[in-house]
Amino acid sequence: MHEVAELDCHELLLRLAGRLPDAQLWRFRDWLASGAQVVLARSLPASLLQHRIALTEREHRLLSDSLTPFGADRAALAAITVVDEVGRSGHKFSLDHPESPTGSDAVSVVLAASLRSRTGVREVRCTWRRGQRPGEPSKRIILVTAATELAGLAGEVQRVLRALGEHEPCVEVLPSGMELPDYHHAAWEAAELVCVGVEGGVAWTA
Repeated sequence: MHEVAELDCHELLLRLAGRLPDAQLWRFRDWLASGAQVVLARSLPASLLQHRIALTEREHRLLSDSLTPFGADRAALAAITVVDEVGRSGHKFSLDHPESPTGSDAVSVVLAASLRSRTGVREVRCTWRRGQRPGEPSKRIILVTAATELAGLAGEVQRVLRALGEHEPCVEVLPSGMELPDYHHAAWEAAELVCVGVEGGVAWTA
């Protein structure tokens, strides 16, 4: 039961990329990876309400199914707006990136060394999300396609990036067979290959 709830919550957090602030999203993924669903059950619905983020019926079902067993407030879940569909993300992605104190090459080398031989990993790619407002910096986005240990892998890669100086890492671990949300499809189209994992190749519906 808990394994299914973890997968549901991981999918929901994927679908919230570009909608929730990066500072909260990475923390939610860290809690999920470390088994802190009780904390997540209190915090995620409150954050959705705070930022007035609407969910589709599927997303709301993922939220309820994954967090109700861990004590999520049913009143808070019921207060979240449900819509037929969410708008397109509007985010733009590019291979062009600013000078980084950690160095893009260093990050790629470390990720390749860490994930090239990792069981379940298919591909690792990197792109940069452009700032949407004047003066807003670009943001590194790491995309990993994997067959197993999705939440744990996301937490692991986040910790690697934080050790390299990324305070709010953006790590998107995409399960095989998932129809990519608009945000991830746009990111993938503008991403460069970092390495190919043991599983070797991508398997999903684009």
